[in-house]
Amino acid sequence: MLVGGIEAGGTKFVCGVGNRDGKIIDKTSLPTVDPEETFQAVNQFFDKYQIEALGVGSFGPIDLDTKRDTYGTILNTPKTKWQHYDLLSKLKAEFSVPVYLDTDVNAACLGEYLYGAGRDADSTLYITVGTGIGAGFVQNGRTYQGKSHPEMGHIFVQKQENDEFAGSCPYHGDCLEGLASGTAIEQRYGVWGHLLQDNEKVWELEAHYLAQAIVNYVMILSPERIILGGGVMEQEQLYGMIREQFSELVNDYVAVGNVEELIVAPELGDEQGIKGAMALIEYKGKND
Repeated sequence: MLVGGIEAGGTKFVCGVGNRDGKIIDKTSLPTVDPEETFQAVNQFFDKYQIEALGVGSFGPIDLDTKRDTYGTILNTPKTKWQHYDLLSKLKAEFSVPVYLDTDVNAACLGEYLYGAGRDADSTLYITVGTGIGAGFVQNGRTYQGKSHPEMGHIFVQKQENDEFAGSCPYHGDCLEGLASGTAIEQRYGVWGHLLQDNEKVWELEAHYLAQAIVNYVMILSPERIILGGGVMEQEQLYGMIREQFSELVNDYVAVGNVEELIVAPELGDEQGIKGAMALIEYKGKND
């Protein structure tokens, strides 16, 4: 029997079917528009297959507290047509199979933990640096959530002394996402980051903020592997800059080992989200 997966992102829905061992048989990418139109396209893809369960990694914020009536509901997202949308109930009604739900970054982290750059680690942190910034954490095969899911992109970091940019986050201004996301880069410089690839000062500042965030995550979670993905990290020179600034900030306070083995790039290309979504079926089912 086949299982299904949906990486429900704010920009696109990636839908896939495959086996429980992570092999993808078919997948498609659909634009995230209004819920009705989006699900028409989703259903058109899955109508070709009979699946026994569905795993979903969703954009957020989304209520993951199983004790609340709003469990599975997308909350105060900037995508206004999806605000307070009961995603879980919609999925259960459409597919009539067990649905296993988590955040998109937790699903991506699980995918890399099982099949990619984190497969030899017991604990893995996956950070995506793109239009926004988010992070997921997996330890011993289990994705982390507390009362709700973590919002690691909205921590506060110390601004560089000469940085006068107010920040792009509509809620917090100069939080990490407001200072270091792809949106922040575009608003700060007036052009998208890929047009600034030869401007070293741009990426030194970016590394300054991301390294601070990683220090905070290391002090709190102590992950064995930290995977940095997302569109901004396509600037490969960032990895070395971040490792260097991270090492200076840690200042040997905790033992981190080989920093090149600690802070790494993803290995699954653009498939960690859909592979992780499908893996939620096995790993959430086992842990529930």
